[in-house]
Amino acid sequence: MVFGLIHMAYILAALLFILALAGLSKQETAKLGALSGIIGMAIALVATFGQVESSIGFILIIVAMVVGGAIGVYVAKRVAMTQMPELIACLHSFVGLAAVLVGFNSFFELGAVAPETVTIPVDATAAEVAAILATAQSAAGQVAHAMSVSELNTHLVEIFLGIFIGAVTFTGSIVAYGKLNGTFKLRVFKSAPLMLPGGHWLNLAALVISLFLLIWFMAADNPPLTALVIMTLIAFAFGVHLVAAIGGADMPVVISMLNSYSGWAAAASGFMLSNDLLIVTGALVGSSGAILSYIMCKAMNRSFISVIAGGFGNEGAAVEDEEMGEYRELQAAEVADLLKNSSSVIIAPGYGMAVAQAQNAVAQLTEKLKARGVEVRFAIHPVAGRLPGHMNVLLAEAKVPYDIVLEMDEINDDFENTDTVLVIGANDTVNPAALENPNSPIAGMPVLEVWKARNVVVFKRSMNAGYAGVQNPLFFKENTSMCFGDAKDTVEKIVANI
Repeated sequence: MVFGLIHMAYILAALLFILALAGLSKQETAKLGALSGIIGMAIALVATFGQVESSIGFILIIVAMVVGGAIGVYVAKRVAMTQMPELIACLHSFVGLAAVLVGFNSFFELGAVAPETVTIPVDATAAEVAAILATAQSAAGQVAHAMSVSELNTHLVEIFLGIFIGAVTFTGSIVAYGKLNGTFKLRVFKSAPLMLPGGHWLNLAALVISLFLLIWFMAADNPPLTALVIMTLIAFAFGVHLVAAIGGADMPVVISMLNSYSGWAAAASGFMLSNDLLIVTGALVGSSGAILSYIMCKAMNRSFISVIAGGFGNEGAAVEDEEMGEYRELQAAEVADLLKNSSSVIIAPGYGMAVAQAQNAVAQLTEKLKARGVEVRFAIHPVAGRLPGHMNVLLAEAKVPYDIVLEMDEINDDFENTDTVLVIGANDTVNPAALENPNSPIAGMPVLEVWKARNVVVFKRSMNAGYAGVQNPLFFKENTSMCFGDAKDTVEKIVANI
């Protein structure tokens, strides 16, 4: 009876998780999607209690939930939207580490490690020998012997792959956190890619050695713990190198890729624990993360296979320092006059808007311009900011209407018919070098073609290069003007002058 209820709860939770993904795919249904996910997780947690067989286990789960929930609330209240990418990378590392721990626990439960020495008297009868062996056999060993050979082999593969994927996800996510956070001094945490000699061969060697370790692990009569430990260390190093070899400009894709890895690690944990809900949830996260990675790779003109291999997009990664000419500068009052004389305006936001927390000021500017009869729209690049959907969330938070927030493919052809474009904190996503310079690190990446408008105003703190370390020729074009200063303060001044 209890098992049937738990199974039904798992099915309901899985359906709610699917509805959550569907809801989160659109701004209008995002709140309902988030609510579906919350309810689904609550049901899953309650169902988990139904499987606890001891009071000690029940207490331990309660303690873990209270501690984890308290940490989650504390972090959620302190983390700003600009820190969401590194927070997500940190959460991915937890999933990976959990998969590693679950894998080793499943291995030890099988009794696959060498058994303790059992002393059998020389004069013992056959019945006495059988009784001694039965007593010495651990509960985990009994589980292992209760399995058929094929079931045991399948379970061992699940353990090996689960630990490998989890270890790669764990260290890879830590490196991604360091790259996004920018506070670490170690070389692997620098924004620039870590280019070791023969880097791709090192990755291939790690995979080949791990394959041989799997063969050794499966072929032995008693699967050796040594093989698992060596593989885990290799996977840790592999995860570090895989992400360290990727440049900062491609980190949004890396976060999406690690999201996929964490999903598959969770699914592997589900197989090890024979937990259907964990398998379904992990598969949902893994597949959706892989699809998002593919979409983003397409948006950035990157090869999906090269993303999986690591170290993609590094060609021509040198910073461009050549002289590009002189730039023009406008003050806030002058920008206000330009906007008042425009009939159509497109705003292209980027990470700088998030850092300055200028979204509410931008929303006020939008209302002011619309009240004057100016057509205002927003152009969102697929990787604007450092996380997919980052700009959409900020604009929704400021209550900017959804219908004027358009994706790159929907609005790119409209720039040439636009009077004024405001580039607020964006850099690499509006860089014409992606289309004009084949030697640029971002060559081939689709960008917002803002330079086709009659007037372009770029809001920046300074003339420093963007996250990719690439200078932007847009700043020096004849129809472009720079407006320096904090984006929030600058926009507020413009609003006051309209």
